Amino acid sequence: MTYLEWLKAATLYLKGHDSPKRDAEIILGFITQKTRTFLMAFSETVLTDEEVIRLNACLERRKNGEPIAYITGVKEFWSLPLDVGFSTLIPRPDTEKLVELALDHLPKEPCEILDLGTGTGAIAIALATERPDCLLTAIDYNVDAVKLAQSNASRFSIENIYFLQGDWFKPVKNRTFTMIVSNPPYIDPADPHLSMGDVRFEPLSALIAADNGLSDIKQIIQQAPKHLKQYGWLIIEHGWQQGEAVRTIFKQQGFQLVNTYTDYSGNDRVTLGRWFKP
Repeated sequence: MTYLEWLKAATLYLKGHDSPKRDAEIILGFITQKTRTFLMAFSETVLTDEEVIRLNACLERRKNGEPIAYITGVKEFWSLPLDVGFSTLIPRPDTEKLVELALDHLPKEPCEILDLGTGTGAIAIALATERPDCLLTAIDYNVDAVKLAQSNASRFSIENIYFLQGDWFKPVKNRTFTMIVSNPPYIDPADPHLSMGDVRFEPLSALIAADNGLSDIKQIIQQAPKHLKQYGWLIIEHGWQQGEAVRTIFKQQGFQLVNTYTDYSGNDRVTLGRWFKP
C-alpha cells in the first residue's frame, strides 16, 4: 500500500470527523516521520507492513475520538511543538490570546511573572521565549504535569522558568509578582460538552470547577492581591459565557482597569485587571 492509497482509505474511514483528511495526513507524517510536503511529493512510496500496522492502530484511536495531540504526543502552541500527555489539557490556539495580552501589558524592564496551573507549560514557555529577561515561576498541582512542563522547557533550552508543584499560590508563600497569568479549570461539571469531542479524553481535574465553573477563578482573584506588586496585572482565561461574572469578581476584589477580551472566534475568553492599593 502506498502513501496515497493509505491516505484515501484513512480519509474515508474518518468520514464524519471535523477534518478527516488532515487527521490522516498528520497520522501518516507521525508514523513515517516525513513532512507533509514529502508525503505529497512522493505519494507512490510503498509503506512497510510494520508502518501499516502502526498507522491503522493510530487511525482506530482517532476513529474512537481520541485527540490527535494525544496520539502523536505533540501539539504546537505559539509556534512551539510541545509534548503533551494525559495528565494535562491540550493547549488551545485561543489561549495564545492570553499570551498576547500578557506581552502587551508587561513593562519594558525585567520583572517576575507567575503562571498558575501551567499544565504543559505552554503559557510560561511562550512568555519565556518572548521575554528572556523576565523570570517566570510556573505551578501545577499535578506532579506529572510539572515533570512534562519541565521537559518541554528543557527541549527549548529555556532557563528563566522555575517549575513548582502545589495548590495555586501555596508554593510561592509571600512572594510578589509584576504579573500573574492563569488558565484554570472553568467548565461547569454539569456541562454536556464534557461528554463530547476531545475533552472526553482530557483530565477532568484540569477542566471542571464548582460554582458554575467559577470556584477556581474566584480563589485566584481573591488571593492574587497578596502576590501582586503595586500596579501589577492579573490575567485569566475563562469560558465564553463567563466574561461578565469574572469582571464582577475582579471589581469586587478592588482591581482597576478591568476588561474582557475576545478570542479568535469572537467569544469572551480572557479578563484582566490591574492591582492598585491606595
